Amino acid sequence: MGTRPISVRAAEMADIDFVKQDGCISRDALEHKIARSEVVVATREDERVGYARVDFLWTSIPYLSMLWVLEEHRRQGIGRAILAHLESRFREAGHPTLYSSSDASEPEPQAWHRHMGFEECGFIAGINAGGIGEIIFRKILGCERAA
Repeated sequence: MGTRPISVRAAEMADIDFVKQDGCISRDALEHKIARSEVVVATREDERVGYARVDFLWTSIPYLSMLWVLEEHRRQGIGRAILAHLESRFREAGHPTLYSSSDASEPEPQAWHRHMGFEECGFIAGINAGGIGEIIFRKILGCERAA
């Protein structure tokens, strides 16, 4: 299963039910994000296997706000493929960094970020349910900021 090629593309309105399954965003907000190309979908042989949503800090700094891979497809390079797609897109657009974050109580997502080359660069105390904090990560994309 893990050897089949992974494709990453911009989400379409037909993907909306798939890309809202984490339950963290309203349908209206998701429709807006899809229309603005702020959601991508990973597929294998036309089967949707993962997605990511992007937000922009201060309207200009890319922030990976959600990366979701179906449980049965995890640890098969799908998250890596989604991240590579986004990195390429933002690098081409002249963005020097990509930000992301992880719940402070979830060591696996934190380890994934570090493994993918992100560095810890901040913390927001008490922002999640139960007063759990959020660890902020930054990945240098290796380009100069576009003018």
